[in-house]
Amino acid sequence: MLTQKIQRSRTANVSSRRDSGAQGERSRLVGGQSSSGYGSSSHGNGYGAEGDETLLQRALEITKLVLYSNYVNVLLIFVPLGIIAELVHWPPAAVFTLNFLAIIPLASLLSFATEELALEVGETLGGLLNASFGNAVELIVSVIALTRGELRIVQASMLGSILSNILLVLGMCFFGGGLYYKEQEFNMTAAQAMAGLMAVATSSLLLPAAFHLAIPQGTSADGEILFLSRGTAIIMLAIYVLFLFFQLYTHADLFKSETGGDDDEEAEESRISIWISAGLLIGLTVVVSFCADFLVGSIDSIVEQTGISKTFVGLILIPIVGNAAEHVTAVVCATKNKMDLAIGVSLGSSLQIAIFMTPFLVVLGWAIGQPLTLYFKSFETITMFVAVLIVNYTIQDGKSNWLEGAQLMGTYVIIALAFYIYPDSVAE
Repeated sequence: MLTQKIQRSRTANVSSRRDSGAQGERSRLVGGQSSSGYGSSSHGNGYGAEGDETLLQRALEITKLVLYSNYVNVLLIFVPLGIIAELVHWPPAAVFTLNFLAIIPLASLLSFATEELALEVGETLGGLLNASFGNAVELIVSVIALTRGELRIVQASMLGSILSNILLVLGMCFFGGGLYYKEQEFNMTAAQAMAGLMAVATSSLLLPAAFHLAIPQGTSADGEILFLSRGTAIIMLAIYVLFLFFQLYTHADLFKSETGGDDDEEAEESRISIWISAGLLIGLTVVVSFCADFLVGSIDSIVEQTGISKTFVGLILIPIVGNAAEHVTAVVCATKNKMDLAIGVSLGSSLQIAIFMTPFLVVLGWAIGQPLTLYFKSFETITMFVAVLIVNYTIQDGKSNWLEGAQLMGTYVIIALAFYIYPDSVAE
């Protein structure tokens, strides 16, 4: 995902130098860089009125551009409803449901603002920006849960986000694209590089579980597992930094797209100014923080009232919230035969969660006194191992079809059913 967005940033810079016509003028107008409105109005007595009208037109055009950026933005009506539900103390089920639905369009807008800002700041900084904010919603929800001491929710949401991306999203991409094309090809080198790192990340979860099994029954090993988890987290963060350097500098050519879609589309360029993008990004982060806080705060009541386990909420429901916008983007790309971008969204996002977000949360928990570890129960680690193994086998030939997509989606549904009946007493 990171490399695909970087490539779009690169093509946008080239396009802006080549094309100074209508598209460039429109981009400058939306970004607030055009001075024609002020210049023309300065020759008459109606300067103030015409200037205000120009600003209003800009504001309306930017608002329309932002709201129409994704289909899921129709759910924005649930944002004020979710906040009101918490403030007036509606039932926990209403608070959870409304904020659950509210975070979906907010995640879409966060992704939009991040990509627009990345197009403005250049290739390298834009890539790092996408890497940092690519999974902002999952990170915000997990940080809030971590500060509340909901360690089970944090672990489940991280594992669930990985499984959701590599099985559900990738499966939907293969299936959706396969309905339009008999067989699709993608950059096998980049896909295998990301899959290899996923295998390394899986080992970081397997080893604490294996260590726990090796300890004689009845012997407490909490301190040792915590030490192992923190040390592993630091190493995984270092590997993530090396992967960024590998992807952005030393081997950037390996991650170039080999399939460009059905037709030659005009290169994408930024449609709003850098200041509007940054302001939108900050404002959305604040709103997401409130909605995520309300969502996490209602989980205990939901568990008590419905009997659904915390593990199922964190592993299945919360990842759907954070990944909904990316799900739509990846599937649309696949139906347009842009498989490299679709693969980048699904595998790239899961990779960021596995080797960056999860270790980062362990280190953050260490800093704030929360004993978050990389120790998952045997059933969870086996599930993770099997999922990564299936995906590695599926992508090793660099081709996809609808049947492979159906297999991946079926595997995810089986896992969801298993965790629906998985009791919290075992997980804890």
